Amino acid sequence: MTPYISEADAVTYFDERLRTDPWDDTTESSGDRLRSLQEATRLIDRLNFYGTKTSSTQENEFPREEETTVPTDIQYACAEVALKLLDGFDPEMEVDGLAIVTAGLSTVKTTYDRSFALEHTRAGIPSAIAWSFLVPYLRDPNTLDVNRVS
Repeated sequence: MTPYISEADAVTYFDERLRTDPWDDTTESSGDRLRSLQEATRLIDRLNFYGTKTSSTQENEFPREEETTVPTDIQYACAEVALKLLDGFDPEMEVDGLAIVTAGLSTVKTTYDRSFALEHTRAGIPSAIAWSFLVPYLRDPNTLDVNRVS
């Protein structure tokens, strides 16, 4: 799978950002950077975006419509999700964690309000920063598109 942002472009992006230790501590030769970008692309592609793919044969959801390139916001979102994945975010553990209502150790107890989950977490995106880049491209889940076919 071709990620939305190249490893070299992600390095440039993270060079201008704070708190990128998980990315910086991962060596290029390990292959983990590329795998995290690929997995981030898969997570992003699960979302419901406005419009249609530029070509029905393209691998990823972007570019869309008449665009010929992937929008910068989508590239940045991919890098941000990859950073979270390298930092240990596990989508399976997150889903399991949403089911926990009370957790305790000795006399310390934590109770979570499970009636509320952050929108990006419910969508499977581990980063609020990435989510802010993605939201403008998402369809409103409360609307329904109807097309007439003759």
